[in-house]
Amino acid sequence: MKRCPECNRIETDEALKFCRVDGATLVSDSSSIGSEAGTAQLGSVNTSDVHTSMFPQNTEAGMSRATGPTTVLPLPTPSTTGTLPKPISRKTIVIITSVMVLLVVIAIGIISYRTRSSSAALDSIAVLPFNNQNNDAEAEYLSDGLAESLIYRLSQLPNLKVSPTSSVIRYKGKQTDVKTIANELGVSAVLTGRILKRGDSLMISVELVDVRNNKLLWGEQYDRKMSDLLATQREIASMITQKLELKLSGDESKGLTKKYTNNNEAYQLYLKGRYSFAKRTKPDTQKAIEYFQQAIDLDPNFALAYARISETYGSMPAYPYLPPNEAFPKAKAAAQRALEIDPTLSEAHTFLAYSLAIHDWNWAEAEREFKRAIELEPNNAAAHFRYGQIYLGSVGRIDEATAEIKRGLDAEPLDINMGVSLAWAYVAAQRNQQALEQARKTYELEPTHPLGRWMLSQAYLVNEKYAEAIALDEQWLQSDPTNQFALRDVGIAYAKAGQRDKAEQIINRMRDFGKTQYLPTCRIAAIYLALDQKDKAFEELKKAFDARDWELFRVNADWYWNTVRDDPRFKELLKRLNLPQ
Repeated sequence: MKRCPECNRIETDEALKFCRVDGATLVSDSSSIGSEAGTAQLGSVNTSDVHTSMFPQNTEAGMSRATGPTTVLPLPTPSTTGTLPKPISRKTIVIITSVMVLLVVIAIGIISYRTRSSSAALDSIAVLPFNNQNNDAEAEYLSDGLAESLIYRLSQLPNLKVSPTSSVIRYKGKQTDVKTIANELGVSAVLTGRILKRGDSLMISVELVDVRNNKLLWGEQYDRKMSDLLATQREIASMITQKLELKLSGDESKGLTKKYTNNNEAYQLYLKGRYSFAKRTKPDTQKAIEYFQQAIDLDPNFALAYARISETYGSMPAYPYLPPNEAFPKAKAAAQRALEIDPTLSEAHTFLAYSLAIHDWNWAEAEREFKRAIELEPNNAAAHFRYGQIYLGSVGRIDEATAEIKRGLDAEPLDINMGVSLAWAYVAAQRNQQALEQARKTYELEPTHPLGRWMLSQAYLVNEKYAEAIALDEQWLQSDPTNQFALRDVGIAYAKAGQRDKAEQIINRMRDFGKTQYLPTCRIAAIYLALDQKDKAFEELKKAFDARDWELFRVNADWYWNTVRDDPRFKELLKRLNLPQ
């Protein structure tokens, strides 16, 4: 039994620690006897009289005392059978208070961090093609050109990721939510704009949105003359930088303020040239060169226009629109002239390196030019990926090539050319399954893009999926019967699948086309190797060397030649190309 030292109440429940009446700690009392549970013992009363009533005794005269057992009224019991709570100690209160304070501090920190994050400078942006409200094809170059010019200037800022024209152009004319675009491109801000041209007047409206919290950072409307287009473009670029809260040093801000030309008409011709070149058809490519040349006629010191001439000529043998011996000397001369005017122009160094590697096979000079281009403009994604694709891959440094191409693709995740180049690097490294995965991913971005189709076809071939390659290439040839990439690949697929007659027919078709257009004969050589006709393959490779075929620069990496790498004739070819064996 237990007894309350305060009220002498007796408890028989050994689990009970505290008195139910006053909360005092119960003590053991083995001498207590005869009490009902819950009965209070009054010390002066004879124990033979058991007063169990909780009510006071009535002592009025005439009232008889009960002689029988007194009814025991039950005590109120707690709602639970557990013990009464022990008073909270000072130490416990201190601990609880400390924990609560800590939680408050953490909550304040989280709120403060989120507030700072939401107001911090944005580090990435996509400039979408401007909406041409004239619905006039003649003014289309303005809507695309102004956006591209802003992209070009902003791309030169060291701490800002800018989605390239090749990635944003897919959203042209589409009603796509800016947040969706931002998520797809991996940027935190999106600039949209509209252009309305009326005679010599131009109205430009722009909006800059912080997509992190769907907040409009800036909106402006410019009512200007066409003659003010160049100055307006610079003004918009400067305002974007301010609204993004980018803190720039004097050197870092040069890309925004640099005046590539002061001639507004030359600038408009430059925009027309860029617009034409983006279409990549042969007539449009030729028209682009005309526009760039007209811009130079108006401003002979327009270095950037010279650089674009170099880019355009350098790309023509790949499609193929011009033989290398005709295109590359012009490309090289234009790049060199651009550098005479402006030695700090990253694009000119890039396109000079392009000519030095692909046509001159001057690998040491090509690498120096690529590195100089990257040094001048570290964010130049095109320089990074071309350094990997054109130089590093060709000289056998495949792992480095892959890293440089990935760096370019990280900056331009929707760029078809870079996605194709990464798949090509995987093929060169004999990582064929990865090549197929990357090729499919790139193809799905734009199924009608010729480079995407070509790379998926290549991936099918190296993974011995010949039926898939044939189906893809034959479908391609239905819409473009003279496409040399499709013809070569379907010829290889037929040869590998044992359909030799069809492979020979493809070779004959290519020879017919070669009478009216430039045909790199190394493409025919690849089909002959698939047919295991090595002598005929080397006859075509000799012709290719004499013509300085566009694809020869990467024979050290392309998979077509894997079966003859130990052939002395192939080793001699590598030596004449100044490539390591």
